[in-house]
Amino acid sequence: MPQSPSRAQPRRTVVAGLAAALVAPAIGISVRAQGKQVVVRTGGGGYDEAKRASVYEPFTRETGIEIVLVAANATKMLALARAGSDEIDVYDTNDETLLQISRANGLAPIDYAGFKFTDPADLPAALRQPQYAGHSYFATLLGFNTSRIKPGSEPANWAQFFDVQRFPGARSMPNPSLGEPTLEFALIADGVPMDKLYPLDIERALKKLGTIKKSIVKFWETGALSTQLLVDGEAPLVALWNTRLYEAMGKGAPVAAQWNQNQAALVAFGINRHARNAANAKVFVDYCLSAETQGRWMQGVTAMPANRKAVSKASPTLRDPATGTLWVHSKGFMRDITWWADNRQKVADRWQRWVLE
Repeated sequence: MPQSPSRAQPRRTVVAGLAAALVAPAIGISVRAQGKQVVVRTGGGGYDEAKRASVYEPFTRETGIEIVLVAANATKMLALARAGSDEIDVYDTNDETLLQISRANGLAPIDYAGFKFTDPADLPAALRQPQYAGHSYFATLLGFNTSRIKPGSEPANWAQFFDVQRFPGARSMPNPSLGEPTLEFALIADGVPMDKLYPLDIERALKKLGTIKKSIVKFWETGALSTQLLVDGEAPLVALWNTRLYEAMGKGAPVAAQWNQNQAALVAFGINRHARNAANAKVFVDYCLSAETQGRWMQGVTAMPANRKAVSKASPTLRDPATGTLWVHSKGFMRDITWWADNRQKVADRWQRWVLE
């Protein structure tokens, strides 16, 4: 990791190389004037395209603040935070990365009391963290290939996913080095209740994974690979992100979702404590969390909103018809990001030994 800059060395000099590497074009959103902009880190690609008309352009029209979008992975974000960089105003990323940035003293407090667009009471308390605010959920769930496994005959839970006698064939799961819930799903399959998972029993999880090790064709490390394995039928059963699954489904691929025992995680906003445009960053986060903005964003995308008043705008496929709530609430559990942040290296080291056993 980069060392912190000395007092005699400007922050911008220290991070100039990193900043140049991460800054990307703002998908058509220009900068009108210095001081009336906000620099936002996002995942880029389709994520930004989906938000252009529903979030970014309305924000600029209503506030006069231009948005500059940049791309940076977790490693770069953490390096910039540790260097005290002011190149990014708002981090839009998963909550575990934001926790790590917070631990590096890189985030400012979120001023919920000062919100003008969003009623903080409309956001679940668990999402209103002191230094980051969840704006949407995504889930890791059980996906299946409908040309190989007919809907209604797919595994109903993770115990059945692990039952290679009843459900023969290849499987694929996330690589735990990503911090994904391969261990959690193995423990659920072994009888651990969803609300008793943490702290994870690593050895018990690996022992359970060993029972299907020969059936795992790949522990995937990218969302694209997880979808490819499922769509091609190389692995008719795959634990993967709902966003990737529904993207493939929307293109007509023979895939479907089993939401029971899904694992939920957050995508959230954090404001850089060194932000050049701190006031604009606050307005941006406030605006994006509002029920009205989230309601627009939900149209035609597979995101699951944080704001309770926008849930009705989410795709019906993301809601449990029995309760009207999001599947992540009715049938899922939340990943414990603190446990993973504290134990990621331990899991990765043990995992490398396990794959060779």
